[in-house]
Amino acid sequence: MTEAHLADTHNETSHGAHWQRALGKVAQRIEGLDSRRPHGKIVRATGLVLEATGLRLPLGSACLVELAQHGHTDYAEAEVVGFAGDRLFLMPLGDTQGLVPGARVLTLGSNQRDATSARRFPLGDALLGRVLDGNGRALDGKGSLENAPHAPLNTRPINPLDRAPIESVIDVGIRAINGLLSVGRGQRMGLFAGSGVGKSVLLGMMSRYTQADVIVVGLIGERGREVKDFIENILGAEGRERAVVVAAPADVSPLQRLQGAAYATRIAEGFRDEGRNVLLIMDSLTRYAMAMREIALAVGEPPATKGYPPSVFARLPGLVERAGNGKPGGGSITAFYTVLTEGDDQQDPIADAARAILDGHVVLSRDLAESGHYPAIDIEASISRAMTAITEGVHQRRAQRFKQLFSRYQRNRDLISVGAYAAGHDPQLDRAVALYPRLEGFLQQGINEQADVNATLDALASLFPETR
Repeated sequence: MTEAHLADTHNETSHGAHWQRALGKVAQRIEGLDSRRPHGKIVRATGLVLEATGLRLPLGSACLVELAQHGHTDYAEAEVVGFAGDRLFLMPLGDTQGLVPGARVLTLGSNQRDATSARRFPLGDALLGRVLDGNGRALDGKGSLENAPHAPLNTRPINPLDRAPIESVIDVGIRAINGLLSVGRGQRMGLFAGSGVGKSVLLGMMSRYTQADVIVVGLIGERGREVKDFIENILGAEGRERAVVVAAPADVSPLQRLQGAAYATRIAEGFRDEGRNVLLIMDSLTRYAMAMREIALAVGEPPATKGYPPSVFARLPGLVERAGNGKPGGGSITAFYTVLTEGDDQQDPIADAARAILDGHVVLSRDLAESGHYPAIDIEASISRAMTAITEGVHQRRAQRFKQLFSRYQRNRDLISVGAYAAGHDPQLDRAVALYPRLEGFLQQGINEQADVNATLDALASLFPETR
């Protein structure tokens, strides 16, 4: 046998051994796969909804949709949002570019039974100072959160008889609220405002000044530019240290906007269960309702009030009721939900529904904002339903006296402006006119000015020393 023949034989043997090793690795990977993992296929894609057959999954289940991306296979995460007969309606959480007819649909878990519990989200102290998206992924480039504790989004509702009552005032650092619209620890308040009246600035002030252990901010459906502006300029470094921000801006899917609101609430619940006092800021509840409307209409639910299907009004309380106090001796979630009033219309269906399910509302006035009055809180239109239960009698009487005089002046403002007012005919109006500059000064506050509860009560006492 020649040397050349021996070399050829050696090369063939080495080549065969190489292929045997490669095939052995492939066999190991195949053996590790679950051959029973079910899958279906996409049979229709219309608008926001994908229709799939071949799977039996409950509502809320997570799955993966196969995509063809430049010669390789990728997957988009989706959720079951409805079904008709044997067809599932799927809503993708991200982009579905590359979707083809007949694309495979895989359950996110190893089988259909655990598909609903396969999606788990990071919680706990590792989230403090971080900015996350609606899927629980970091947006701030500060590293992965894989080592943080994870849990599903859904939790069991608290028995209403097990909740601790609202019985103590929480200091939000805003003089008009601390003095005239006192908020209790564990209360859920609405912040009703149109666009451009100082809503974000007021939220930023509360996030910096409120006496809370943890702040959770959910920016739902806002413009992407406003997300960074809120974090850097309004929340600031001081507020961000003890805050968790969940951002699901307007350009993400409606399902991810819903998920962002649920995730922010779930983070707050986790801290409350540890015995901490949490301030939850949700901006905005209206965008959450709009995302639900998009999904409901896409799966065929008929519209009702102003295009909102009935399921929207059924699901709003489910989100709001998750906030509030926990069991006696435990933590609390004091929540502020912003509600966008279209054209400053207070009879907007979402605003009307929010007033019914929240524990009070703070209304921001465009007229006040345009006149340079900040924060532009309309005291006459605002109310805190828990104030009488958490404040002392003298505080309540002074707040009532403040509102009476302020309202009396506003009703006669036109007469005063044109010079038709003459002193001596109405003692209460005379007092209102004399005190009005000080009343207006009490309601105004700079963005960098903090007014705690004690200072606010002292200011009220100096206005009405005779009221006891």
